[in-house]
Amino acid sequence: MKKTLSICVLGLFVAGLCLTAGYAQTAKEILDKMIDAQGGKKALMAIKDTTLTANADLIQQSLSGSLTIYQKEPDKMRWDMEIAGMTFTQAFDGQVAWMTNPQTGGTELMPEQETKSFKNQAMGNDSLLNPEKFGITYAFKGKEKIQDKDYLVLEQTYPDGQKATLYIDPSTYLSYKSKAKVKQAGIEVDSETILGDYRKEGDLLVAHSMTIFQNGSEYMRVTFIKVAFNTGLADTLFQMSK
Repeated sequence: MKKTLSICVLGLFVAGLCLTAGYAQTAKEILDKMIDAQGGKKALMAIKDTTLTANADLIQQSLSGSLTIYQKEPDKMRWDMEIAGMTFTQAFDGQVAWMTNPQTGGTELMPEQETKSFKNQAMGNDSLLNPEKFGITYAFKGKEKIQDKDYLVLEQTYPDGQKATLYIDPSTYLSYKSKAKVKQAGIEVDSETILGDYRKEGDLLVAHSMTIFQNGSEYMRVTFIKVAFNTGLADTLFQMSK
């Protein structure tokens, strides 16, 4: 459980401008279409916080449980996973990233590399609508075929140098897959996240299924069963408990 998971829920990782002038217009057109596909700029701007409730299966451990993800604009996130009678938490309060220690049950600061990944994941819709504010850039890498279908490929770069590769469905302009290198207990692993089952929630299209692979092996399946917007999440929810 002591790991940072690569996710792309509600377009949290979708933002930026191109790194090279030759691709800038193409990348911007793709990003604009992605915004429109999710519901449009006005609908995304109206979201101040999001709560996602899900069933989660840890494939390699043959365990099942529940997962709740909280996100508050512009840069707060918390994951609570309940499994085998225990709750494991990862969170970023806008400044500090922390987690539950699975051995002691107490809370502690995340290691530096995990902090970088979780901080980037915590960026919300504002990073999609105003990428320059966050220093996020994109390079359009053309197309790549996955299972007989060509996907648009964008390479995302955060200001700390971390990169992720996004695969966009050209027929819908919705995110299909993301991949990146992440740290797990100090070890770098290749992480891939596949999204599916997009459904309307209010004015937005939201993925209701997420499958995570690590080093090519299926690690976790997530099925979102409830999506709630603008419930007034308090900042204290994201702060580390004593």
